[in-house]
Amino acid sequence: MSEHKKDDFRDLEVWQSCRNIRKAIWDLCKTFPQEEKYRLSDQLIRASRSSSACIAEGYGRYHYQENIQFCRQSRGSLFELIDHILVAEECTYINEEQSSGFIKEIKIAIRILNGYIKYLKGRKESD
Repeated sequence: MSEHKKDDFRDLEVWQSCRNIRKAIWDLCKTFPQEEKYRLSDQLIRASRSSSACIAEGYGRYHYQENIQFCRQSRGSLFELIDHILVAEECTYINEEQSSGFIKEIKIAIRILNGYIKYLKGRKESD
């Protein structure tokens, strides 16, 4: 990774987790049939990108409440991603084991994100 200043959003464990999911989703979508390029692949890629982008955007906000709101949007994108993964399994583009693996990683990211939101709420209340 390129150099960046300390205390950057890229240092957040939750952003790193979402970034790893985003990269895995990109690789997964390359294996889908061509007719899914502008359908399921597009939805998966958009939701995975939104999960990390909202964390980054929230980090850049001046108020804790704004950051929390962007984190909630990220959480929504992660839950959306679970639904898209289930669709991919239903369409037999991935098997049950792959689906379970993705969902497990997404749920881990959601738990980390919930912890980050709780931390931000605590900071908001103490300031």
